[in-house]
Amino acid sequence: MKRNNIPIFFLLTLMLLGLAACETVPITGRSQFNIVSDASIASLSLQQYQEFIGQAKLSPNASQTALVKRVGVRIQRAVEQYLTQNGMADQIKDYKWEFNLVEDKQINAWAMPGGKVVVYSGMLPIVEDEAGLAVVVGHEVAHVIARHGNERMSHELARQMGGVALSTALSSSPAATQQLAMQVFGIGSQVGVMLPFSRLHEAEADRLGLIFMAMAGYDPHKGLVVWQRMAAQKGGSTPEFLSTHPSDETRIRKIQTYIPEAMRYYRPATTY
Repeated sequence: MKRNNIPIFFLLTLMLLGLAACETVPITGRSQFNIVSDASIASLSLQQYQEFIGQAKLSPNASQTALVKRVGVRIQRAVEQYLTQNGMADQIKDYKWEFNLVEDKQINAWAMPGGKVVVYSGMLPIVEDEAGLAVVVGHEVAHVIARHGNERMSHELARQMGGVALSTALSSSPAATQQLAMQVFGIGSQVGVMLPFSRLHEAEADRLGLIFMAMAGYDPHKGLVVWQRMAAQKGGSTPEFLSTHPSDETRIRKIQTYIPEAMRYYRPATTY
């Protein structure tokens, strides 16, 4: 009997907290549970990000590094402009964006709260060109803008610590909270290897990523090409980038349905 009450209590806790902590994801309009401030989670994730950067091998290829940074900044600025024009500038006012290329054969990329985005060099042969890279970077920027990290941390705080604020948890139980952060971001024995987001978050990032690259002047139709190429990697080992969101016919079909919406935001750039 006691065992059965635990999930019910957890659900009731989430429902009560959700009434006071419900936010809306830009563009998609999805309601999300968030009790974690940007400042708190950015500070917490920054420590782990800096540890990763300190241990990782940044790419020595100057042109490829410049490409990653150029695409990242271009998408960042386009999204910031959109949010500002739509009265949502306050949502990103404290973000400190960074776009880095790491020398690693993994086909992977990830983002952390506050605007930290990392692309692995193994991803570049898959994306092939600047527009292809914009598909991946747009997807990662989408995770940041949609506050998927905050949402995941919020659910874990509710589940493991009764829904206290992150700042309170850090003050009262710093060690436990740091451990929780490692669980949420997947940073522990393998520093910097992000735990994959949920399928819901991945689908939302797919959709928003196409919109964001379109805002930056990249044709979102390129997204279909890149995801199809990514799917082809299943002939070998599945890319880490697709670990919780298998690149199958269903995903490709969904990408196709997202493109018409993304095209409404598309303003072709004169040059890349």
